[in-house]
Amino acid sequence: MALILSIETSTTFCSVALHQGGLLVAKRESLTAQSTASQLAVLIDEMMKSTMRSPRDLQAVAVSAGPGSYTGLRIGVATAKGICYALSIPLISINTLELLVRQFLASQTIAQTALCCPMLDARRMEVYCLLANRQKEVVEKTQAKVIDADSFANRLATQEIYFFGDGAAKCKDAIQHPNAHFIDGLHPFAEHMGAWAFEKFQAKEIEDTALFEPFYLKDFLIRKPIAVN
Repeated sequence: MALILSIETSTTFCSVALHQGGLLVAKRESLTAQSTASQLAVLIDEMMKSTMRSPRDLQAVAVSAGPGSYTGLRIGVATAKGICYALSIPLISINTLELLVRQFLASQTIAQTALCCPMLDARRMEVYCLLANRQKEVVEKTQAKVIDADSFANRLATQEIYFFGDGAAKCKDAIQHPNAHFIDGLHPFAEHMGAWAFEKFQAKEIEDTALFEPFYLKDFLIRKPIAVN
């Protein structure tokens, strides 16, 4: 069975996991904000040593491809690509929002007509989000959305929507509707990537390692500091 390394760095957290045939073998996490640059390689090394596995035992690397933190995604994808190049193994990409949908549905039972809305924090009242049904099918594609009182109003008029992810908390006050449900404490983690990554590995749904880029969704903005006279 394929041994796959999973890397998740799309938020302020950083996590890695090792799966054999889609089943979890080991995991490591850093819950310290902005620790990806300093901790990612350390976590991978510690995990491989703890399982007495060599990087040469890997058959593929799966990486959370975004949307999410520009810096986190850049570091995670660069690390994944470096390992794939060095070992001549395939790269598998995992959409971060769809990963959150799978995490949510693995632990929650919702109505047949209800929708899932994973949200990752962007800026101010903006989030990265999508809508998916109970069958994990995307019904509204990934977008950067500014949240206000009218957001999702048409859907909420007839359907329950479950909002979760690190961008959902700031939307609670704006989205006031009986059909809107907010779930706290759900973040994307590498340990949940394995089964989906293995499915993609078996189906040969792999990326061109040389050309693959994270799904930033929006350009990274660098603002010049304001001069003080």
